[in-house]
Amino acid sequence: MVPDDRKYTQEHEWVQVDGDIGTFGVTDHAAGELGDIVFVELPGVGDEFSQGDTVGTIESVKAVADLFLPVSGEIVEINEAAVDSPEMVNSGPLDDGWLVKVKLSDPSEIENLLDAQAYQDLLGG
Repeated sequence: MVPDDRKYTQEHEWVQVDGDIGTFGVTDHAAGELGDIVFVELPGVGDEFSQGDTVGTIESVKAVADLFLPVSGEIVEINEAAVDSPEMVNSGPLDDGWLVKVKLSDPSEIENLLDAQAYQDLLGG
């Protein structure tokens, strides 16, 4: 499932922009590939990052993966529920399992990301 209301990275993350706030998470594909997610490490509110920076890790029973922020900006909210119950990322990676909200410092960076069709093509169809 690749909703067309957000942009995607080649590292299987998504960002959904509303005004100057981007909600960030991992794709359904990434959650499926990782398997049962047991731990999520996220940055703190107020931390600032550039596009592509590592902002945390996601750990499953199979692997540990870095999380790369798709846009530059300041972290304005983290999903405490996902930190407390990492399995939420498996059950709803595109909605309740979002990870952080970021105030975009350069909204034009969105244009560097994949749209839904390009991401679907990346997945092979």
